[in-house]
Amino acid sequence: MGTVLYTLSTGAKILLEGELQELYGRKRVEKRLEGIRDHYIVCGYGRMGRVIVKELDHQNLPFVVIEKNEVIQDADQKSHILILQGDATNDELLRKAGIERARCLMSVLPTDAENLYVVLSARGLNPGLLIVARAGEEGSEQKLLRAGADRVVSPYHIGGLRIAHAVLKPAVVDFIEFATKSGNIDLQIEEIAVQDQSELAGPSLDQCGIGRELGIIILAIKQVNGEMKFHPTFRTVIEPGDTLIAVGEASKLKVLESMAKLT
Repeated sequence: MGTVLYTLSTGAKILLEGELQELYGRKRVEKRLEGIRDHYIVCGYGRMGRVIVKELDHQNLPFVVIEKNEVIQDADQKSHILILQGDATNDELLRKAGIERARCLMSVLPTDAENLYVVLSARGLNPGLLIVARAGEEGSEQKLLRAGADRVVSPYHIGGLRIAHAVLKPAVVDFIEFATKSGNIDLQIEEIAVQDQSELAGPSLDQCGIGRELGIIILAIKQVNGEMKFHPTFRTVIEPGDTLIAVGEASKLKVLESMAKLT
């Protein structure tokens, strides 16, 4: 009788502790979600989702992951990652992820139909949200764009082009990979938004001394109207709201980012 009672009490303790830990975990996640804003929402934590999360985490950007399947966050997966378990096509779950306060949503679910539902729901809940979606099947890109996606990425199309370019233009591919690799301190390609009252807004590239003093090359300037001006000259004037596509050392790019902010 004593053995039975001890076994029952131990089992009840384990169950109770497990429930308390689960409840505490949910409360902690909810508290973190309440304070998050201007964040990124990643729908899907598969192979593509993990790459996206790794890049966002490297840049110290706030983000929330929505994944239908249970995710065990071991040491390799970094337990600080904020993951909501559930269906990303559910409006209530998107609200719980703070979609009204989010900056961007990336939908990389396994099927085009799921991504389409997510795009429709997200666009309805936040009309000003930047939405990027994954397209698998040919012809899905236009449907996702019509549903409200700002950008659509086809991994198979990009992968095919990358393989072809690796054979036909290997030096170009090597440069792009080197310049866009996370953590590379020698060379980086970044996009830098010029704010209205910054010291960069108004003068020309030559007057700013970007190339002369920082050794940074401006590859292109994306204007407010969406037009891309490639290979600007030293006489090109930087307008408020422009986005500079710059290549240079990571430390010098940080200096340029501070110059592009409000003075």
